[in-house]
Amino acid sequence: MASGSSSTAAAEARIKELLKELYHLIHEVQDERARGEHNLTNITKTHERMQAEQRISPYYKNKLRGLYTTAMQDAEAEAELLRRALDKIGEIKGIRENRRLGDSDRPKQILRRGVLMTMLQQNAVTLPLWVSKPGEKPPQLCGAVPADNNYVAKQGDKVAARVRGSDGEENWILAEVVSFSSSSNKYEVDDIDAEEDKERHTLSKRRIVPLPIWKANPETDPEALFPKDTLVLALYPQTTCFYRALIHEPPKRPQDDYWVLFEDTSYPEGYSPPLTVAQRYVIACKEDKSKK
Repeated sequence: MASGSSSTAAAEARIKELLKELYHLIHEVQDERARGEHNLTNITKTHERMQAEQRISPYYKNKLRGLYTTAMQDAEAEAELLRRALDKIGEIKGIRENRRLGDSDRPKQILRRGVLMTMLQQNAVTLPLWVSKPGEKPPQLCGAVPADNNYVAKQGDKVAARVRGSDGEENWILAEVVSFSSSSNKYEVDDIDAEEDKERHTLSKRRIVPLPIWKANPETDPEALFPKDTLVLALYPQTTCFYRALIHEPPKRPQDDYWVLFEDTSYPEGYSPPLTVAQRYVIACKEDKSKK
C-alpha cells in the first residue's frame, strides 16, 4: 500500500507541475498573439496608405516585406507554443490514464449506458488536433492514416476488436487494450460496454484496429481524411459497435464530423440516411478474409 500511495502522490505532484507549466504557456500564447495582432494592424494600415496614395513605392515594398516576415515569425512562434501546450495536456491525460489502469485495488467500473455514451462523445471531442509544421506529413493514426504493421497499441488504448459472440456471429466492438504478448502476437482486450469483468477477449493482432489518436485538420491535411464514397467501419451512434458504412461527406473544418451512410437492408438503397460520426470512431474497413 505504501508504494501505491507514494506513486499516487508522485503522479499528483507531476500533474500539478504540468498544470503550472500549461498555465504559463497559455499566458505566453496570449502575449505572442497580442504582438502578432499589433503587427497585423500595421500591415492593414500600410495597405490603406498605399491605396490612398494609389502607388506602390519602394518604401512601402520594403516596409511590407519586413512586416510580413515578422508576421510569419510571430505565427510560427505562437504555433510552437500551442504545440508545447498540447504536449503538456497529452502528458497530463497520460498520467491520469496510467493511474487509473494501475489502480488494481478497485474493481472495474461499470458505467450506465448514458454515462458511457457521454464519455465516448467527450473522448471524441477532446481528441487532439494534429498541427503540421510546414512540409510535415501527418503521422500514423492521425485521422485516416493507418498504423504501421509493427505498431503495438498500449495498455488503456481504445481499439476496434473483432470478436465472436455467443451466437457465433462476429462483430467489431469498441474495446480497451489490457496487454499485448509479442511471443503469441495477441492482445488481451476488454469490451468497453461489458456488464461484468469477464468480458475479456484474447485476439490476434489482425483482429485489432487501433483508433486514431489525432484528429486530422481538413484545412491543412485533407489527405489524412477518408474521401467521399470510401468504405469504412464506423461506430454506430449511441452504440459501441462498428458497422460498415460509406463516407457521404468528410469533415470540412477541424471541429466537423464525418457524414456516413451505414449499410442497412431495411432501406431500398441499402444504406441508412446520412449520420454523423466523429473522426475518433471511423477506421478503414478490413474485409473478411478468414473466420479463424
